[in-house]
Amino acid sequence: MPTVSIITITYNAERFLERTIQSILAQKATDFEYILIDGVSTDGTLEIIKRYENRIDAWISEPDRGLYDAMNKGLHRATGQYVWFMNAGDELYDPQTLPNLLTQIQTTKADVYYSDALFVRENDGPQFGPFTDVIPIGLRSQVTPHTLPHSLKWQDMALGMKVCHQAFVAKRTISPDYLSNNLSADLDWEIRILRAAQKVDFLPFVLCKYLVGGLSVQHHRRSLMDRFNVLVTHFGLLPTLLNHFQILRRASRFKSNI
Repeated sequence: MPTVSIITITYNAERFLERTIQSILAQKATDFEYILIDGVSTDGTLEIIKRYENRIDAWISEPDRGLYDAMNKGLHRATGQYVWFMNAGDELYDPQTLPNLLTQIQTTKADVYYSDALFVRENDGPQFGPFTDVIPIGLRSQVTPHTLPHSLKWQDMALGMKVCHQAFVAKRTISPDYLSNNLSADLDWEIRILRAAQKVDFLPFVLCKYLVGGLSVQHHRRSLMDRFNVLVTHFGLLPTLLNHFQILRRASRFKSNI
């Protein structure tokens, strides 16, 4: 059993996928498995996967019912003690990221590990290779309204997602299936895991580079409604309504750099 299962979900992402794969295969560690789930891409995605398939532990390409259905497929195929999603376009922060995480796991044996994430965007200028076609924006805790507590509890999610999904590593045994029809299923997933966790550790190093502009950004209005429904499920209707006034005030004051 590997310590960590790293799972990548992809669909028609040939522009981004190789960067993700290379960041994982560049890790100075071997105690992990790499699983890749593709939704029957029609671009050059499969050619990229096949180029690296001798270093990918498991991969499939088959129809799914959307992102979170595909993530459930990856979760069900994982055999590691911990699961970590790094989707197409995202990267592990540097080649020492996984070794550093494994050292923490061996030392503290927590149920959840989390950290900050470096937000990046596509570079519109000349391309210089797979690791230079993105431009850093800044740490998530600095460029969004979401401050990052160093002692995380599930109640901290009352005002929204405190931890970037790609900077959240959880024991597989307490990781539930994702809601397959909710664009804020990652928020629900983190809350459910934190409610089940006995020990949650903050990592003093950045885990990932997160490429901005995902599915929830593309469907912003529905994402907001889905987030509201998730928060009502965990915190109740009245507290969620009251918290949303604070969320709206905070958002109106905050000037995003993204």
